[in-house]
Amino acid sequence: MSRAQIRVRNRKDLTGQRRRRGHSCWDFIIVAPLWPLHGVNLGTLLRTCDAVGACMAVPRLPWVPEALARGNTLRRPTCVHWTGRDPCEWLRSQRAAGFRVIGVELADEAIRLGDLPAARQPTIAVLGHEQTGIPEDAVDLLDAAVEIPMIGSGASLNVAVAGSLVLYRLAGFI
Repeated sequence: MSRAQIRVRNRKDLTGQRRRRGHSCWDFIIVAPLWPLHGVNLGTLLRTCDAVGACMAVPRLPWVPEALARGNTLRRPTCVHWTGRDPCEWLRSQRAAGFRVIGVELADEAIRLGDLPAARQPTIAVLGHEQTGIPEDAVDLLDAAVEIPMIGSGASLNVAVAGSLVLYRLAGFI
């Protein structure tokens, strides 16, 4: 029995295949952790944004700029939109500008992640608070909800993991 030959790409190979600079704002897919709790999640999401060509929208809380700077291990500029202090007002303005707004939330009407189509129009993926989810007044601003199926005993995934899965799906990579 012969074994398949797997060639692992080295750093030089990857450098030749990837962008030399970070992407500019494409304003098409935006992940929005509007009620952040843990700064480390923001850095993880920034790396995913770079990977799929998305932007991030965050409120201008005192600790957020430092968390973004610490978490940006790419050491390149990233596309960050500042929402201001009222996330619901920002969501209303984005909907008025033509964005589809989906929330990553456990809801009876939620679309299973595997059934979520790739983004065909400018789309915002809203992520809720780590412990309490998306506030009720913001749920009313969603066009749809997406749920990540789980068979374990936990109620939900870490917000950075959930956001990353949804970003890859919206980008059409999975």
